[in-house]
Amino acid sequence: MNTYYFGLFSEWRARWFLRLHGYRIIKSRYVTGKNTNRAEIDIIAKHKNTIVFIEVKARPTPHGAWDAITPAQAIRLRRAAETYLSTHKWTGGARFDVIAVCGKKIYWFQNAI
Repeated sequence: MNTYYFGLFSEWRARWFLRLHGYRIIKSRYVTGKNTNRAEIDIIAKHKNTIVFIEVKARPTPHGAWDAITPAQAIRLRRAAETYLSTHKWTGGARFDVIAVCGKKIYWFQNAI
């Protein structure tokens, strides 16, 4: 399995993990538009009155997953989330989480970015 398909599989595992914790998946692989200098948000989910934007990283260790999110990527993710919230006129809460898929374990960092 190459890295692209391993990443897709890791996102699938993360979606199931979120569903098991009571989250409803709204969108996967959300992109605001081509050539807009915005990032792709891996998962957008809803829990109660909160929209959660989730970045999924598949790495051998949670520390490696955390280090894979650069400051520039975090800015692009925030901009993409702002675009999503403004186009969908969301008035509830919002936050960013990171899910690290490390082998058979899943680590979930809430309010991470």
